[in-house]
Amino acid sequence: MTRPPRDFLPLKPLDLQLLLGLAEQERHGYGLVQDVAERTDGLVTLEPGNLYRVIKRLLADGLVAETDRRTVPDLDDERRRYYRITPLGRAVAEAESRRMAQLVRMARDCGFAPGRA
Repeated sequence: MTRPPRDFLPLKPLDLQLLLGLAEQERHGYGLVQDVAERTDGLVTLEPGNLYRVIKRLLADGLVAETDRRTVPDLDDERRRYYRITPLGRAVAEAESRRMAQLVRMARDCGFAPGRA
């Protein structure tokens, strides 16, 4: 039986970064490293050991899956592993986004975040 998305919350920030990186396309590990660095303006950098430890956990939880597809098979290194977000991973990322939006609303109400107070 699949666990409901709520059971995964709150997500670790790096877990959410990787799910965001897979939201629009499948990527290999180095592609995820580049995406996270770009998405965070270099604030978050991933070391290979940490990256693959997180990917292993996301795979075990069913939030991502390995895929055999290659964007350009003739030009790609066959040793690369590509990953995709699963329907559960997408549901968990959406639930986490809603949770964080609610948290930001509460912070605004307390005057801790920009916007309406």
